[in-house]
Amino acid sequence: MEDEPLSRKAEEGSSSKQSQRQQERQGKLPRRRKEVKRSLRRPDCPEHLSGGSAHWLPEHSGSEASASVEDTAESCPKRWDRCRRGHFLHGPYPATHFGPKACVLPNPTSVMHIQDPASQRLTWSKPPLNVLVIRKIRDETLLEPFKELCRFLVEEKHLMVYVEKKVVDDGSLMRDDSFSAICNQLCTFREGFDDISDRIDLIICLGGDGTLLYSHLLAIGCSLCGSVPPVMAFHLGSLGFLTPFKFESFRTEVDKVFEGNAAIILRSRLKVKVVKGMVQRNEQLLSTQENGILPHNHINNEAGKITLQLQVLNEVVVDRGPSSYLSNVDLYLDGRLITSVQGDGVIVSTPTGSTAYAAAAGASMIHPNVPAIMVTPICPHSLSFRPIVVPAGVELMITLSPDARNTAWVSFDGRKRQEIQHGDSIKITTSCFPVPSICCHDLVYDWFDSLAQCLHWNVRKKQTRLTDASDSSETEN
Repeated sequence: MEDEPLSRKAEEGSSSKQSQRQQERQGKLPRRRKEVKRSLRRPDCPEHLSGGSAHWLPEHSGSEASASVEDTAESCPKRWDRCRRGHFLHGPYPATHFGPKACVLPNPTSVMHIQDPASQRLTWSKPPLNVLVIRKIRDETLLEPFKELCRFLVEEKHLMVYVEKKVVDDGSLMRDDSFSAICNQLCTFREGFDDISDRIDLIICLGGDGTLLYSHLLAIGCSLCGSVPPVMAFHLGSLGFLTPFKFESFRTEVDKVFEGNAAIILRSRLKVKVVKGMVQRNEQLLSTQENGILPHNHINNEAGKITLQLQVLNEVVVDRGPSSYLSNVDLYLDGRLITSVQGDGVIVSTPTGSTAYAAAAGASMIHPNVPAIMVTPICPHSLSFRPIVVPAGVELMITLSPDARNTAWVSFDGRKRQEIQHGDSIKITTSCFPVPSICCHDLVYDWFDSLAQCLHWNVRKKQTRLTDASDSSETEN
């Protein structure tokens, strides 16, 4: 008797659902599925960027979303037309849905998403006021371009210009009386003593790729816990793979950047930690444990001491140093042993660094917009050890193998080289804060143009066209 009310309720519920479905089919009621799809849609125009990093308009529901879109479209009609192509390729952010019920587990710490490359545009929430100008030191040919740029920024654009103190103390610059008035208005700082990372709105580099890497270590390397300013690099060096702008048109190019809506490429960085004395050396605990998992008694978190923490734009190189023996290091991925590298060393690089040392070691070249980490062995002892690409966000750890005959050496973008002993470890993962590099044309064209101009990619002699007289197949027939 107690089951009768329940069965009646179930029958009534099923009948009501059937009637509702029939009404939906007849067009009397709107389909709920369409409402869900409409609620999942989001505006396709990015909001103003902060510190050069790209963001999107937050999710709204109902009339609030349409109102915000209309306000944004009215305030910036040109920007709205240009960024209509912008959309997420894998569904709404931050949760990606698969079918009616499946979705990716929400992660509040997630910072990566796939978007249309054409939608990566730089704009300003406030007009830029402070500009850092970095010039290649000990190059007299850059003295005049440096003066012209500083005059333009101070006198015409009325900006606050920051330069290194050793640049201002250059004897040839101090002897120029016509530049003394501008020189007195420049703000100077000392490398390693003054932190100006929270003041700079834009970085302008005059030099080559080495100057851009130096600016990354100098100005952006201090920002370990925050966003970094955009970088505009002029090609005044030898290689110029990372410097797309020509200085002859610097006034026009700088004005375009200040107006906003400039194409940017987000170059990912590696967050690196060097931990001393974290791994306890034990000859019995070789790196051949079951399933390759690092044993808990093999790690001593209390003894570990972080001696170096920095962010790398190109690569982390671990090599054998001056020793004549092969290096022998263990490579872990998220705490699990992947392999032991026996050879001259290993390169862990970003997509930006894949066209540098890693490319010379036989790795593939990855577009900087691809979220990945490249692992490349240097002259491995095994010929089957090929370079691999792992997902961005995983944590790599490199330690000396317990049976290694010698120590190893590590360097970061070619700097801060130091020795790695038994018990030390190097932890590497993707940084949450990429370097927004301003493009001259767009992020696809600039990269392929650099491959052609600097690396002569796929440059060869072309085959001549076959003529009717030389076509043997046609003459035989």
